[in-house]
Amino acid sequence: MLPRVAFVDLDPVRLNYRAPDGHSTLALDGASMKIGKGQFAALVGPSGCGKSTVLKLASGLLPPTQGRVGVAGREVKGPLKVAGMAFQNPTLLPWLSTLDNVLVPLRIVDPYRAQFRQKRAEYADVASALLKTVGLAGFEKRYPWQLSGGMQQRASLCRALIHEPELLLLDEPFGALDAFTREDLWGVLQDLWMARRPTVLLVTHDLREAAYLADRIFVMSARPGRIVATHEVPFPRPRTLKMSFEDAFVHLVYEVRTEISVAREAASAAEA
Repeated sequence: MLPRVAFVDLDPVRLNYRAPDGHSTLALDGASMKIGKGQFAALVGPSGCGKSTVLKLASGLLPPTQGRVGVAGREVKGPLKVAGMAFQNPTLLPWLSTLDNVLVPLRIVDPYRAQFRQKRAEYADVASALLKTVGLAGFEKRYPWQLSGGMQQRASLCRALIHEPELLLLDEPFGALDAFTREDLWGVLQDLWMARRPTVLLVTHDLREAAYLADRIFVMSARPGRIVATHEVPFPRPRTLKMSFEDAFVHLVYEVRTEISVAREAASAAEA
């Protein structure tokens, strides 16, 4: 079921990367996607299909070659202030404490930037409370090198959420972590989303992760990418790891995996 009003709307877009030597790569061709306000969406597909490119379009970091990208009812024409982002590598600044890393968006995003000095203590309290919700109370003064990979990623999620973005864009945020840490962070992210309800677009290769976290799963074809299937995820929240072993959950993951396999095989046949 399509959302009545799309908060994120790709209608349909084409993106052609042009290299300095004149060569071009068609990354997306006719990619269409609609995500309702407050929904949690996951984007999956074969490697190189353009998933991260979709995030760059939605954030305003790249303009489409053709088509329209809309967020919150407006055409995206540059980097968005309403978006928060987290990546596979936490990219915390090594010379800043955990608390100061979380505060970075408030130093650079309006309207917080203009009043950062006057309200720093207030903002620090908000950051500390956010760190507490992800299990990092007491680690505010630690530096990134003093944190485990999972702890760094928790801090990265807090940094992405500190300015209360309407749109949260996640590019394989748990891909570099071990399975147990990754599953723990699924629960952390679900709790953060349920408490704040931003619109989320998650790029992931982990199909269990997509089914655990998302309301809707979009499946992409091989490059040039487009959406070839959409799945409504029916499982109630809050979701648990135990649910991921139930028949309906396993069936959904298998169905999505099959669609991706078909997309890969079609791409291989086209190249042959």
